[in-house]
Amino acid sequence: MSLRGGDPAEIGGYPLEERLGSGGMGTVFLARTSSGRPVAIKLIHQQFAGDDEFRIRFRQEVAAARRVSGAFTAAVVDAAPEADQPWMATTYIEGPTLAQRITDEGPLNGAELRRLAIGLAEALRDIHRVGVVHRDLKPSNVVLSAEGPRVIDFGISRAVDQQTLTMTGRVIGTPPFMSPEQLQAPRGVGPGSDVFSLGTLLVYAATGHGPFDADSPYITAYQVVHEEPSLGAVPDALRAVVEPCLDKDPERRPSVDELLVLLRDLPSDLGGTATGGPGAGRTRDMLTQHHLMTPDTPPPTTPAPASPTTPAPASPTTPAPASPTTPAPASPAAPAAPGAGSTGTAIGGRLRRRWRPVLA
Repeated sequence: MSLRGGDPAEIGGYPLEERLGSGGMGTVFLARTSSGRPVAIKLIHQQFAGDDEFRIRFRQEVAAARRVSGAFTAAVVDAAPEADQPWMATTYIEGPTLAQRITDEGPLNGAELRRLAIGLAEALRDIHRVGVVHRDLKPSNVVLSAEGPRVIDFGISRAVDQQTLTMTGRVIGTPPFMSPEQLQAPRGVGPGSDVFSLGTLLVYAATGHGPFDADSPYITAYQVVHEEPSLGAVPDALRAVVEPCLDKDPERRPSVDELLVLLRDLPSDLGGTATGGPGAGRTRDMLTQHHLMTPDTPPPTTPAPASPTTPAPASPTTPAPASPTTPAPASPAAPAAPGAGSTGTAIGGRLRRRWRPVLA
């Protein structure tokens, strides 16, 4: 989309060509290097420039992105985290996000699904090798480039040896794709959390919905922590690989190297699914959107509600695709929401709800 009035003409000496999108944290522009190479520049919103905690987090994002090779991510070209208005330039990766691809064309299957699975596992191996945990692997943070999937947005990643910037009582992430430990004890999250997120992502890619989908982020978070995943619609061959990734105990999940061996052994067609399995009737889908690459959206204003004792799927307002915060799920009594469990309750005529990534 075209630049708007008030947009800068250049950032850090890079002339801007167009606005790619905006979210609660900043705006992304398409620009060019002096040699003509396209780059995506994330410019942080001015209101966050004076937030010391945000600046620390942004510096960590830049540092984490620089540590990863760029073979499976968007390589950092330049950055100014100390500028009056911080920004970071990365290689511009052309292609839809996985979220956009599923929304436009439906779930992946066969060889395309197998390539995605292997490509994402390779990306995580590359990320983990340099001591970084991504912590926000989700459909909107995967770009399907011509060379294969690329993992983007290290905004809430951290080095394993770094302090986690998580405020007491809040954890950062997107509930349908978060691990149980990320919801319960975010300061202790390790590489196994990314493996869990990869499992949820592959279920989404294969079926169009996540294994813990529900009508509200609170019920979803509860199900991630306490319920079994809905895997009835996942092809049997892939399910055998995904299921151990979704173990509640990170110590029982496969490592990325072990996962790669299993994924490479998958047949190219991946086969079919068993009928009538748990979750086979769950067709609720999720709409996640490319971080900062969505139509312009204002910062979220919905306050974080108190942790409910019994979550109920009362029609939630749609949060912005940036990173709001909601309380970490306590251990409430089992939700009484019909169709929100993990046993495949049919949704019937209920209106499908689509909601954007939030922080739980």
